[in-house]
Amino acid sequence: MPSQTLRILAIEPYFGGPHADFLEGLRAHSRHQWTLLTMPARRWRWRMHGGAIHLAREAASLVARPATGKNAAGPFDLIFASDFLNVAEFKGLAPEAIARLPVVTYFHENQLSYPLEPGQRRDPQYAFIHLSTCQASREIWFNSAFHRDAWYAALRDLLAKMPDSVPEGLVDGLLARSRVMPPGMDLSPFRPARTRERRPPLTVLWNHRWEFDKNPGAFFEVLFFLAQEDVPFRLAVVGEATRKWPAVFEKARKVLADRLVRFGYLPDRAAYEAEVRRSDIVVSTAFHEFFGLPVVEAIAAGCFPLMPARLSYPEIIPAAWHETFFYQTERELRVKLTSLLKGKGPWDRAFKLSEHVQAYDWTNCIRAYDEALERAAS
Repeated sequence: MPSQTLRILAIEPYFGGPHADFLEGLRAHSRHQWTLLTMPARRWRWRMHGGAIHLAREAASLVARPATGKNAAGPFDLIFASDFLNVAEFKGLAPEAIARLPVVTYFHENQLSYPLEPGQRRDPQYAFIHLSTCQASREIWFNSAFHRDAWYAALRDLLAKMPDSVPEGLVDGLLARSRVMPPGMDLSPFRPARTRERRPPLTVLWNHRWEFDKNPGAFFEVLFFLAQEDVPFRLAVVGEATRKWPAVFEKARKVLADRLVRFGYLPDRAAYEAEVRRSDIVVSTAFHEFFGLPVVEAIAAGCFPLMPARLSYPEIIPAAWHETFFYQTERELRVKLTSLLKGKGPWDRAFKLSEHVQAYDWTNCIRAYDEALERAAS
């Protein structure tokens, strides 16, 4: 069956950061024709509550305009939504020409299996927004199998608490319509040179968000220990910083001041890419990661990754290399990191791994996306 060019309406209530990068990359590389309907990335709770109301009105205005140009309005073949959209509400409010379209919803994250900080309580209303979104979508896409499985396990637990009227077979039916689609990325700025030298002191990279779920306390405790042992290293602390940082970042800025080559968020993309390319080792201590975009970027740049043997990471690294790049305990992380910082370690495997993750570059995965979208629209 010959391929076709679809007219896709992409709806993103939280258009910023990785969500925007993903959608712009998808549109730029896809053979299909895309129209974007978006809202700025702020106040995510209000986006989930009220975004559908605003975007349904925008969709009505959109289909009323004449269809001219590549990014023109309808008729559309498919809606591609993100997890921040209440799809059921949107379809109930949108004009018939939009409401009747099949929907693919892409889950970057979810608010049910996302870990909470100590003292926080989970608000189940966001999980039920996700649930109704899944029910109103023809297909549900997740960025990793770990994410998919965590969501449905948590959903089963939530539904088990309902006093009555739980639809039989609901989760199994949604699972049958679910697909794992790792996100595409532009990895071209990170490709390393094979001849790169690894001479101490090497640079350890933190390029994750400065938040509780990335477990920065464990990361810095390891570095504090290595500093006390006079193990040579430099440290680049980048990644997106929130308004309220975990206190350990301030401690690290003082205790490791003589080793810091960078401390702070780099909003300029080119500056961030350069810092990643200059680094040697990327470490994750996260106890939450639905995919791991920053780790993949660092691996693509030739960094040697040290990651916990959990979450989505085992999907990114081939099984034959798990022993090399994973650790089970904090002690094992200290041992492996110390060895690398002293110039020892299978650096050739890091280079081979950088080639392996090129599978996530848009140029290599866009065909799978385009074909999956075409099947979903048929």
